[in-house]
Amino acid sequence: MAGGALGAGARHLIGGWLLRQLGDGMPWGTLAVNLLGSFAAGFLLVWLEGRGPSALYLRAFLIVGVLGGLTTYSALTLECLMMARGAKAGVLAGYLGLTLVGGFFLVWAGARLADVIKSG
Repeated sequence: MAGGALGAGARHLIGGWLLRQLGDGMPWGTLAVNLLGSFAAGFLLVWLEGRGPSALYLRAFLIVGVLGGLTTYSALTLECLMMARGAKAGVLAGYLGLTLVGGFFLVWAGARLADVIKSG
């Protein structure tokens, strides 16, 4: 929970700062934390590999907690990296396709449902 609070706080600060610096023409804050989170997740996964049982707690705190609070996109890209490192290209392609297409469909469906409820 503490890691999640730190990540969420960082997302708020980064998003607010980028909004003031670059304006609201693009979701720069979300883009920045997603890319930062992806890089950090990949780095931490490899950096913590083989460092013993205590690394599992550090991995949970940093990746699940901090990066999970910072961004959910980092979880997607971390899982893709693990599949790629495990030579599971077919699973990786299916997972990405399902995540992106399914995610887009669900965001559309949620918006559509809200439209129906709002006007109904």
